[in-house]
Amino acid sequence: MSKVSLIGAYNTRFGAFVKKNKETGEITDLMSIYDLIVEAGRGAIRDAGLLPQDIDAVWVGACAPGLFANQEHLAPAAVEIDPEHFRFIPITRTEAACASSSVALYNAVYGIESGRFKRVLAIGVEKMSLLNTAGVTHALACCSYWPAEGGRGMTFPDLFAAYAKAYQAHYHISDEVLIRMLATVAALAYKNGVRNPLAHFGAGGPSDKYKLFSADAILQLPAEKNPVISTPLRLHDCSLISDGAAAVVLAPTALAQAEKRKTVEIAGIGHAVDRMPIGAHANMHELAAAKQAVNTAFREAGITSHDVQVAEVHDCFTISQLLCVEALGLSPDGRAGYDYLEGRFTSEDACAVNLSGGLKAKGHPVGATGISMHAMLYKQLAGDPIGVAYGKGQPEIGATLNIGGVGVTNCVTVLRRL
Repeated sequence: MSKVSLIGAYNTRFGAFVKKNKETGEITDLMSIYDLIVEAGRGAIRDAGLLPQDIDAVWVGACAPGLFANQEHLAPAAVEIDPEHFRFIPITRTEAACASSSVALYNAVYGIESGRFKRVLAIGVEKMSLLNTAGVTHALACCSYWPAEGGRGMTFPDLFAAYAKAYQAHYHISDEVLIRMLATVAALAYKNGVRNPLAHFGAGGPSDKYKLFSADAILQLPAEKNPVISTPLRLHDCSLISDGAAAVVLAPTALAQAEKRKTVEIAGIGHAVDRMPIGAHANMHELAAAKQAVNTAFREAGITSHDVQVAEVHDCFTISQLLCVEALGLSPDGRAGYDYLEGRFTSEDACAVNLSGGLKAKGHPVGATGISMHAMLYKQLAGDPIGVAYGKGQPEIGATLNIGGVGVTNCVTVLRRL
């Protein structure tokens, strides 16, 4: 089985690309889901040094475009990247909640490994800001187990709060310490995000305006600026409702090297799916299926957690970042929060986490998140970082951990610079 590599990547800006009239309720779309797909796709092809006619197939990851943007059957929108050359090639959409585009990328890998395709474009996209908060909450709730969760009024903050409570109880963490752990995670995300020119909460944004770069700065906010969303999670423990897209180009490693592309190999993949209802998860103080995905990916890549120098992990909520760091083995179980309190996981650490700002600050257009993680790590490993650079020289090995649902669809990729 031939190895597959990333040879180009592009990330649009993330943000809320709408204009809303508060008096009339009228919403003007400033950058449509179609615009985002075209920008990301063209950008990745250009970054790879290719032409549209070099692409054999496309996969598009999107979570809920029918609910968010009234567009099911989204994949054909990618034809507009180059109608002359993209008409008639295979283009397919994948869905796996917030892991939709990691699954798109994996399908692209499998297509190349099969020998059917040589160069494939994988895109992740979501347009969320056309809906109000209630609409977004409903759309995301459809990614939970509807009969027992979304259909009974449980939101994703509620579901991850349940994990936070289980984690706190299992490891005997006091309320005060847990809240400070979570605020420390958020502060590091904001600190990295302001240096990412593509981030939703970037320079000049709310986190920059209020200088929320320490746990104290967040914890000292008045209650109305950091309200409880679902105990123990507050507003600044939650990721952003964002629009955006990202794309990568993949090719066989041997071909990429022969053509002297900037080559970052997909050294290992772990894709593990758990039961959908969280009530069926026996140990809610950990991400059991994520740990399984990590083991699979690391074994395939021939690495351990000590080899990972940069990681992009799924911090849809601050508690999720603690769980992901432990699933990757970057901290012992129950110790991630203490490691954050001690100042770990910055750009100067042995392993830097979410230099992009993560979902918390970069933004979380749910269908775009997986490929955005891969695009950001590709740029780090290829020596062209977007935003904060790894502080110990050009890194060689990175890992992504992208999750759909509440620990349900778990996607882990090991990337290695060649």
